This record gives sequence, structure tokens and C-alpha cells, in this order.
Amino acid sequence: MRKPALLLLAAATAALLIGCATTSATLSAPFSGVASLRGADAATPDQAPAEAKAYSGRRPGSQQPIARTYDGQPPLVPHAIDNFDEITVDDNQCLECHAPANAAKKGAPKLADSHLGADRLAVRMERYQCNSCHVPQVDAPPLVGNRFAGHLKAPSAAPAR
Repeated sequence: MRKPALLLLAAATAALLIGCATTSATLSAPFSGVASLRGADAATPDQAPAEAKAYSGRRPGSQQPIARTYDGQPPLVPHAIDNFDEITVDDNQCLECHAPANAAKKGAPKLADSHLGADRLAVRMERYQCNSCHVPQVDAPPLVGNRFAGHLKAPSAAPAR
């Protein structure tokens, strides 16, 4: 009884190995002409752009909010951030305008409640690095073609009556 089971197991293993070898050769053929954006060597560092692109907004508060294109998209930063200091554990200049205590005085959007602790005043540390999700916009052509079309409408200036 053991011999037929071992023969069956050996036959199944051989079939699996032959199938994997055939499949891998078949799958790699269609992708042989694909090249990465950084060239043939994946270890090559990304190349810096030839010229620095200007942010679409300059001073905070001088631009209208940028419309979101899908549900759950983090709001885009409508002003330049190149003159802001790096965000550290001790200092985050974004909070000077966007913290709950300062937003109304500065006329800036307040942090979402999802970013705040139970007291609704302090920022949760896992949400403290703002520029991980919120990015400023530059007028630059896309690196690759894209046909994405958002489904959300731009916020209107005044509600319809």
C-alpha cells in the first residue's frame, strides 16, 4: 500500500515541476520588452529632473483648495512648502496653521478628526508626518501615460438654493 502512494506522490511532484518550468518560460516571454523608468538596472538611483518645477501655489492662503478626484483622497496642499522646515518630532510647521486651536484664527482648514487623539486637540503621532500623504502640486507632465478620470466634482463656491 505504501508503494502506490509513493509512486503517486513522485508523479505529482514531477508534474508540478514540469508545469512550473513551462509556465515560467511562457510568462516571461511577453514581458521581455518591458523597461523600467530608471533603465535596465533596478539598483540605479532615480535621476533628478533637469530643472526644478514651481509649485502651483505660492503663499499659504492665496490659493483655493484643490478638488479631490476620488473618495478618501488626502487633500492636496495648495501652497508651496519649499520654505518650510523639515518635520521633526519636536516641530511641525503645518500645525501652526492647521491645528484645531489655530485653524480658525489663520483661516486654514482644520486637521481632520481622524488625525487627532481622544482629546481632539493633540495630533496622533502616526498622523504627524503630514507630507507622507498630503503633497503640494507642481505643473509637470506625467512620467507615464494615464487615463484616470476622477469621479468627484470640484467644490462649489456657494451652495445652490
